Amino acid sequence: MHDDMEQVSGIKDPVDRAKAAIDLMARYQSRVNELSRIRREAIEEAQAAGMTQAEIATRLGVSRGRVGQLASAGPPPERAFFGTDLITVSVAGMYEAGKGPDQNPSEVVTREDLNNFEHLRKLVTGMKLDAQYEVIPPAGIVNLNRHNHVVICGPRRSPIVAQVLEGDDNLRFQKDTAWHVIDQVAGKEYRSPLDEDGTAGDVGYLGRLPRLDGKGTFLYIAGIHAIGASGVVHYLENNLAELYREVRTRRFSTLISCRYDPQTLEVLESRRVTPLYRHEG
Repeated sequence: MHDDMEQVSGIKDPVDRAKAAIDLMARYQSRVNELSRIRREAIEEAQAAGMTQAEIATRLGVSRGRVGQLASAGPPPERAFFGTDLITVSVAGMYEAGKGPDQNPSEVVTREDLNNFEHLRKLVTGMKLDAQYEVIPPAGIVNLNRHNHVVICGPRRSPIVAQVLEGDDNLRFQKDTAWHVIDQVAGKEYRSPLDEDGTAGDVGYLGRLPRLDGKGTFLYIAGIHAIGASGVVHYLENNLAELYREVRTRRFSTLISCRYDPQTLEVLESRRVTPLYRHEG
């Protein structure tokens, strides 16, 4: 920290110095937010373990009232589910309808995925995180070796994602007459109501999967159809704290079913339909 300060203060051009100071303050603020989250989570854990606020206050060397303040200050613990800094949401791109790659078409994303990004952005903004999105090209090439990364892309649109998904021994995307997901532990198939009888519902996959470089994980969301991913996002909006208490930032996978309004594509209900399958001991 001291070296950073000296480097900034040593910049000769005053405007460049001001810009460097602004950038450094943003970096430090990000760390302050994460430390506040860690502090809040630690106090909650101590209380859950049976310690009173008075006991925690004695250990910390602060007043009991201050412990109460610290227990509610800073971002909520579940913020860590997404990351610690700027979140990148990668969404699947496709060529414009009716155009192939030889016609120099624009890359477009579905209405559902743009909506998913906006919902995720609002969710993480409420926890003092920022989010940006990028479009995965139609070839499906995406860099998975990044921190703070969410991928919304079905396996049929990215061979890289499909390869990582093969490592999930619990849930598996398959296709016969239509795409579906098999719970290999329970021996049960989950098919989209859209394909079965046209009902406005779908099934989505939610998991934390390993990066290809082995140096971390990424959050993965995919529906049998695009609206299934919206169901997963709806589930996160309404169940994040509980989910985080169960899995923290460890690897897992599960399936979410949803119902939605066919006119507005607004998700009306989402629920988990399989266990939270842990991928680590």
